[in-house]
Amino acid sequence: MAAAEQEYEDGPVRPRSREHVSYRHCFIDTIGDLQKAEVLQDVVLEVEGGRFPCHRLVLSAASPYFRAMFTSNMAESRQKTVVLQGLDAGIFGEILSYIYSGTLHVSLDKVLPLYQAADLLQLDYVRHTCSRYMAMNVERSTCVDLFKFADVFSVDIVLNRCLQCINMHFAKVASSEEFCSLSVNQLTKIISCDELDVQEETTVWEAVVRWVQHSREDRLHHLPSILPHIRFNLLTSDDTAAILEHPLVRENPASSELHTLALRGTSKRNMRVGMDAQEMILFFRAVEPCEDTREMLCMNPRSGESIKYSYIKDTIPALMTATVTSNNDIYILVEDSHDQVSVLRYNHLREMWGKKSSIHRDFPEHPMGDPIEYLFEVDGHLYYLAVHLMWVLRRKRGVTVVMKKYEWLTDRWQDCSKPRHDELRFFVAMTCGEQIFLLTNTEMHRYDPSQDLWSRGSPPRTIPGLCTAVAMGTEIFCTDNAFSKMAVYDVEADSWRELPGWSDPDGIPNRGDPILFAHEGQVCVLLEFQYQGDNDDDDDDELAQEIHVYNRMAGTWRDSQVTLPVPNDGYWIMGDSVLPVARIYMNLPDQDEHTRD
Repeated sequence: MAAAEQEYEDGPVRPRSREHVSYRHCFIDTIGDLQKAEVLQDVVLEVEGGRFPCHRLVLSAASPYFRAMFTSNMAESRQKTVVLQGLDAGIFGEILSYIYSGTLHVSLDKVLPLYQAADLLQLDYVRHTCSRYMAMNVERSTCVDLFKFADVFSVDIVLNRCLQCINMHFAKVASSEEFCSLSVNQLTKIISCDELDVQEETTVWEAVVRWVQHSREDRLHHLPSILPHIRFNLLTSDDTAAILEHPLVRENPASSELHTLALRGTSKRNMRVGMDAQEMILFFRAVEPCEDTREMLCMNPRSGESIKYSYIKDTIPALMTATVTSNNDIYILVEDSHDQVSVLRYNHLREMWGKKSSIHRDFPEHPMGDPIEYLFEVDGHLYYLAVHLMWVLRRKRGVTVVMKKYEWLTDRWQDCSKPRHDELRFFVAMTCGEQIFLLTNTEMHRYDPSQDLWSRGSPPRTIPGLCTAVAMGTEIFCTDNAFSKMAVYDVEADSWRELPGWSDPDGIPNRGDPILFAHEGQVCVLLEFQYQGDNDDDDDDELAQEIHVYNRMAGTWRDSQVTLPVPNDGYWIMGDSVLPVARIYMNLPDQDEHTRD
């Protein structure tokens, strides 16, 4: 016998423990099978007349609520049928399915009653999953209802997200029917926030008036507890007088007390965050793949003020394009892989990017180069538009267009109809009003989202190298890549008119394409110039990115005297032919996820 075998035979065998990896899964599957087969069930739970045969042991293992019920001297521990109050039968069926399978199905229409049932039955995992799901689905249309629910059940993560959303969209949220259903404590919690995005304090007072008027007899007596949250030091003397003369104040039984509260409110209080917000253009820096950070520059061409943000590379991969919605939400499109892109949403108050969804690019069979991609918002919906160059019969170059719409409830991108086009060589896309436009020198395509229908309009025909366009009001301004011609399109009249182009012979932009954008009601352009340095060496030349403003009355461009700050390495770019403009908050605390200059 070998030595090793002799040692094993003669020596002591040490204790060992082994984990059967699949045992737990098999055990849960077996319990589920017993439930389906209705075997060994020893209790029936009755909810809203519905009967659910179950196993006391399984229920007790899953829920402290049932453990206390079946292991104490409570009457239910001896009953064959137990009636549960305060639960919905359908929701309890979902809870029971989770208890026996470990799988939980959450949706917007079920998440609130699921959390409520889990709170009663003390199912921590279900509560945690529901609260995370609610927090991820806080939107302007849902924030008030979720805020009320989170306030009642003290779900802090949802409560904070809802407050952020309400603060950001306060003016529109305050005009909704849901806002008027808030309790007085919930109302004061909101209007006491420094982070309210209001340009004037009168907006807060008007929201209070609307809330009180909704149920005047029941709410008028709450005014003394509400008024201290109005920041009278931020109001003009005329606005203060108007409030004190308002019928709600003048006719209130405690009117003299309200006047005293108003005078106390003239002491210095913080400005609301929206009062110093500025309309700014968004730029992103062109960087090398090896760099660890990404930079975003926000600039106001009128004031010259700017803020620069630096983000960890992983939070903003390769940028494709960006858009700003009517609600001032900033979305960017970034590349995940060759065939997939993601939409990231910017949280203004936390100054962070968070992933919203992913889009499959739907590349054609023989693509040529990268697609040109756009992200738009029309009537509260996001749209993705991509134009791919491709090979046809291995020789001719063709073009394919991909159009998708994001469905908020299903968290999916659905295909939309596509325009029938002849050739898209030089083209731009933009939104104007409630429509999307795809424009070339010889074709004008306009998309109506309400009907998922493309139609044709009059093309410009006078701008052969069309490269950029911007919409302002009911007009679309466009120019060519040489910035030598301009034209304006009247959307309602379906007609074009030529405008004077660049007229400064000594300052012709000689690097990159111009990019038109609209800022504070004016058409502007970003131009890139290459100025010769002191030496004849080309390496000594200086790159300058300047902003010019169009004077429509004079038909000339004026130098705004604003030049983008030169980054350490590279230059500021946008992925498409337009620059997004958003309201940026100037005085927010710094966050750990980035640095702010």
